[in-house]
Amino acid sequence: MAIETEIKFRVANVDELVMQLHKAGLRQQTPRSFESNVLYDTPDRKMRARTEILRIRSYAGKWTVTHKRLPDVGPGEDAHKHRVETETEVGDGAVLAQVFKSLGLVEAFRYEKWRTEWTDDEGHCVIDETPIGDYAELEGSPEWIDRTAARIGVDRSAYLTLSYGRLFEQWREEHHSDANDLTFDAVSVAH
Repeated sequence: MAIETEIKFRVANVDELVMQLHKAGLRQQTPRSFESNVLYDTPDRKMRARTEILRIRSYAGKWTVTHKRLPDVGPGEDAHKHRVETETEVGDGAVLAQVFKSLGLVEAFRYEKWRTEWTDDEGHCVIDETPIGDYAELEGSPEWIDRTAARIGVDRSAYLTLSYGRLFEQWREEHHSDANDLTFDAVSVAH
């Protein structure tokens, strides 16, 4: 079981962040690509109540299925977000979605973004352009995250450990929006 450790932070200027990533020795791994995600759950949202997600993602020409949950022991949240992540590539996400629906799961939440990936072979940075603003994630060991954040000018007080679903809920409240999904079409119509 892999433990994913990450933080998010808001990005005021994507071009400036890209320059900082270059200076910090990271190189682009995946060019800007569209990403679409669908979370599945039981109709009564049992997985959400257990702080779990089951996701089908389409990104950069690939489909993946991911399950995330809190670790059995150790930190669930501190300055960093920690999750047990099980992920694998699948041939056809649309077929897998039909299997999930046949098992009684429902589409619980959709979210989209444009993502660019960066790496230095020790850790990973993604820049996500979402319908509610630009964010970045640093993923790696807590030490790498803290060291890299400092090198690119991100103060520890700017760390976010919320999921995009939770960030969307906050945005909906702040903007009095009735959008149900974090998609470019839903947010532009509701905003």
